[in-house]
Amino acid sequence: MKKQEIERKVLHTEIVQSTFTNIPTLFFIYFLCKVYALSLLYMHKNIHTYIYSNSPIISKPISNNINLRMSYALPLLLFVLLRLNHAMSKVEEYQTYIIHMDHAQKPVSLSTHESWHRSILNSLSSSPGDDQDLLLYSYNHVMQGFSARLTPSQLSEVEKSPAHLATYPESFGKLLTTYSPKFLGLQQNVGIWPAASYGEDVIVGIFDSGIWPESESFNDEGMSAVPQRWKGKCENGTAFSPSYCNRKLIGAQSFSKGLQAAGINISKEQDFSSARDFLGHGTHTSSTAVGNYVHGVSHFGYARGTARGVAPRAHLAMYKVGWATDTKESFSTDVLAGMDQAIDDGVDIMSLSIGINQTSYFTDIIAIGSLSAIEKGIFVVCGSGNDGDFKTIYNGAPWITTVGAGTIDRSFHGKVTLGNGVTIEGTSYFPESGFITNLPLYYGARNMSKAICNHKALDKKEVIGKVVVCDYSTKINVSEQIKEVESAGGYGAIFLTDASFSFFPNEYSIPSLIVPTASGTRVKEYVTKVRNPIVNDMRFLLTRFGTKPAPQIAKFSSRGPSTISPGVLKPDILAPGVDVLAAFSPISPYIRVGKYDLASNYVFLSGTSMSTPHVAGVGALLKAIHPEWSPAAIRSAMMTTAYVKDNTGKIFKSQLTNSSSSPLDFGAGHINPNKAMDPGLIYDMGLQDYIQFVCGLGYTKKQMILLFRRTRWSCNHKSIHDLNYPSFMAVLSNKTRYPVTMKYNRVVTNVGNDKSVYRAHLENIPTGMKISVKPRILTFTRKHQNRSFVVSVVLDKLDGEYPIPTVFGFLKWINQDSHIVSSPIVAIKY
Repeated sequence: MKKQEIERKVLHTEIVQSTFTNIPTLFFIYFLCKVYALSLLYMHKNIHTYIYSNSPIISKPISNNINLRMSYALPLLLFVLLRLNHAMSKVEEYQTYIIHMDHAQKPVSLSTHESWHRSILNSLSSSPGDDQDLLLYSYNHVMQGFSARLTPSQLSEVEKSPAHLATYPESFGKLLTTYSPKFLGLQQNVGIWPAASYGEDVIVGIFDSGIWPESESFNDEGMSAVPQRWKGKCENGTAFSPSYCNRKLIGAQSFSKGLQAAGINISKEQDFSSARDFLGHGTHTSSTAVGNYVHGVSHFGYARGTARGVAPRAHLAMYKVGWATDTKESFSTDVLAGMDQAIDDGVDIMSLSIGINQTSYFTDIIAIGSLSAIEKGIFVVCGSGNDGDFKTIYNGAPWITTVGAGTIDRSFHGKVTLGNGVTIEGTSYFPESGFITNLPLYYGARNMSKAICNHKALDKKEVIGKVVVCDYSTKINVSEQIKEVESAGGYGAIFLTDASFSFFPNEYSIPSLIVPTASGTRVKEYVTKVRNPIVNDMRFLLTRFGTKPAPQIAKFSSRGPSTISPGVLKPDILAPGVDVLAAFSPISPYIRVGKYDLASNYVFLSGTSMSTPHVAGVGALLKAIHPEWSPAAIRSAMMTTAYVKDNTGKIFKSQLTNSSSSPLDFGAGHINPNKAMDPGLIYDMGLQDYIQFVCGLGYTKKQMILLFRRTRWSCNHKSIHDLNYPSFMAVLSNKTRYPVTMKYNRVVTNVGNDKSVYRAHLENIPTGMKISVKPRILTFTRKHQNRSFVVSVVLDKLDGEYPIPTVFGFLKWINQDSHIVSSPIVAIKY
């Protein structure tokens, strides 16, 4: 059912319900009915009198007299009732709101904020009398206030309270490894893994679609005891009980009041009213971050090996806020409630693979919730989004660590041997180990539409039971071509294109492979020169390592700049997000082959949803080694030790543009966990730094109160350039006059050896950009000592059109111990 239809149905139901639960309305209707009944009684009495007295008036039909009076009374009553119903339908439309309150005005007589919120709703003149029907969540940490399902008249009453600050309507979000730990450089006996005891005693909270607790990735073999500070729980629910939790999975709760308040019931066929995962998304992200060791797993035979998370000894808490609805939306009230609960429970890391359309920070619920978490010392990591283009970044607040997605140097293949003995290899994820032999090969060489397998172009009589060659074309993509071949009865397919990432693993519904156009030439030569061309065999399940170039920026990964604050470079970091193998829900169909739906305990998924838990896992490792580090310090360590060159020695290539990328694609670079363990210097920040940054955005006092949950703060310096961020961003416009100079003040803290000397090095500085650093030498005599410096950027010009005119270079502080503290310096025309 479409969302609009659901809303209409809910509105109709609530109008009817509100009519019969509004006591004053019932009394009014009763009064009208009483008047109508008395009028009929009066008419009936007079008629009997006329008959009894034998009056001449009875010479007219009695029924006509009754009908005459009823013809006036009944329409009048119906008119009044219809007007009443019309008026009520206008005021009784319910909607979910997030309501900010000034908690300083809570009456002393009420012990908790929740009891205050309930009393407010109970006091409404139009209240149904049961505050449970209105109140969804009362928030304690992420904001001051509550969420409720209210009519406009009820909301109006709430907003008249002197304690009311602001109201915002419900918003919606979307759910945005055998080898990736090795690609990250994680090793059993050296580096960050043993130093961090694999994340032992760190608690990672995942906000997603739930958990499949029986997965072997969540067994608690080798796990330490549940930390005493933990206050969370495992809840009862559909197909879920606290007994499913253990020393690995120590918390599992679900949040759906916002979903259900919108009139969307939890599906009984495609979800569970509990923390159990049907979609598989939450199970996948959880096992990527902290999954335990599981041997012999694979994606239908591809990438066989041992699965383990980035922090395999960390504890896991699942907060289910994503549901298997038609739109697969998360509701902001539920996400906010989950974050509020996680803060109270005592998580160390929050990982959210969720994107909510970007708005100002004081209305962005993930920005609001994460700021509260940061203040409590919780490291918050979010995906940048899967919209692919520039200026599509999600979760761009400077206190959130924002993650883009990259590829790894592993690829999956099939190979075809033609009738002439030539063997050609191509990309394939077809999920069967069998191979095809001696099948006829078809190519519509004489008809362009057939050659490119265009929609409804193939003739079933010509292609049924054959392997079909589909040429490259800008008119149709591979996802559409495979559907055309399958619908026409083709047994298999060979697609000719240089975009090996043309479609996802779950789209290989028939035996097929993607062949580069150069190799495809040999296929076309053979099929057009031989009278009866055949495929000798097609084989699958081939895994290759050392693929070049890698990493690349994934085509779908959202790029910067942030539309809310373009002066802060986003994303922050890049991590593996393509073909990540991790645990999955075994009852969720992954791919349909022929007439069969195939499912698996472990599958490939791609997205910034997959790169986010990698960074959450690294955050857990760093927290285990440096428990005193702030969230900003953890992010700084990741960013300043990241790398920006692929395994061919060049700046990362972008799948989107098929050319070199920029920090708008990859932020500071690709995460390097072993280097992040010992960064040398960090750019640290706390709440006051973020307050001063937001002051520079020009927010009103009321908006500041909503975001920071306090009525007093200090704004001494309002330049957004001076936020102590590990990157530098210059935002110019078409009106900028050149040359233009910008200055950035920064403070770095020594977390390396007591005595150390760092020298500034500038790299990759483009023509037209001049950079100076003062001082150029930073001398430290003890650990945790701070040093300040100023970067001046002079731009003579900034040309270019598509996609965004961008130039960039790097500042690197290098010391005698070979610490390299790197920061990108970026200028864009926006």
